[in-house]
Amino acid sequence: MARISIFGMVGLAACSAVLVAGCANGSTDSESAAQSSAASQTATSTAKSTPAPGQLPRITILATGGTIAGKANANSAVGYTAGEATAQDLIDAVPGIDKIAKLDAEQIANIGSQDMNDEVWLTLANRINQIFADDKADGVVVTHGTDTIEETAFFLDHVVASPKPVVLVGSMRPSTALSADGPANLRSAVQVAADADARDRGTMVVLNDTIHGAKDVTKTNTTSVQTFVSPNTGPLGHVDAAAVTFAEPASAHPRLTFPVPGKSPLPQVAIVYSHAGMDATQVNDALGHGAQGIVLAGVGDGNTAKPVVAALSAAAGKGVLVIRSSRVGSGSVVRNAELNDDELGTISALDLNPAKARILTQLLLANGITDKAKVQQDFADC
Repeated sequence: MARISIFGMVGLAACSAVLVAGCANGSTDSESAAQSSAASQTATSTAKSTPAPGQLPRITILATGGTIAGKANANSAVGYTAGEATAQDLIDAVPGIDKIAKLDAEQIANIGSQDMNDEVWLTLANRINQIFADDKADGVVVTHGTDTIEETAFFLDHVVASPKPVVLVGSMRPSTALSADGPANLRSAVQVAADADARDRGTMVVLNDTIHGAKDVTKTNTTSVQTFVSPNTGPLGHVDAAAVTFAEPASAHPRLTFPVPGKSPLPQVAIVYSHAGMDATQVNDALGHGAQGIVLAGVGDGNTAKPVVAALSAAAGKGVLVIRSSRVGSGSVVRNAELNDDELGTISALDLNPAKARILTQLLLANGITDKAKVQQDFADC
């Protein structure tokens, strides 16, 4: 978590670290509702029993498609069609997986993750929350394409308050490829979801024997099976055929969670990508299309060209949430360093990459949270 001392925002010291919404004083009705809903979800899930000794954990697999469900294209050496295999096809491809957990499978979608959208996100979130509320499973595994798996994981991490694990899994090779990695990845994901030590860790991503947290994980290579890394924190742990090993105990710090937004699409938030020779065209275009928030994928420490800075500050002055992130790929955007956020009216994304900063901004807007001190605090607490 970023240090609170870097913020330097008036009134921020009055805010305590929170689970869902609001300073101790002056929180909005929507923030209070968010806190109440999340607390209720957690209490309900915590009250449910864990598997009795000798009984297999119950794991529900929710399939959404992606390369893990892809089948090779006979007309191409490398091409394939994502989202061809069903959830049951994936389970059937993993011998002995039924010895790890009692499995149930549902097909939520069957798309390439480049086509992942708000509607599928809301369907997934509501279904997972219902499964846990009804005590139908001890953990959930979501099969997913790798292109946007980190975004779906981050979204679910902030709308599923249960201590039970949610594990996203994908593959870099289609199911019909030579040395397909999907079956081994799915086995590993089920192992992690079924492990008692996986509780209270939020949403995770498991590929190539490595366990990542939703906040930091990112895809770093176009085709390598070792594409996912957690550049700022390192992986949560590792898994092999014999054991699941976590590097550290689960954090005692409560996750920032919100109620699942009631409708699709989520509030419109644009990402503006900074580059040499840039002007304010991207910012003006985003505003012209109704953006309620703008995330800057800035150069270096969240910086950009002077005309863009001016346009972003003007937008912030009109009530648009403007978030400074970085295109670099690792590190934290320091508040009031290269740019003076207090003067500009902007928010530092800290260590969130642009895609995840966009999602958090959407969730904040969906819950009526626009106070800049509160928004900055939630970026620190996520």
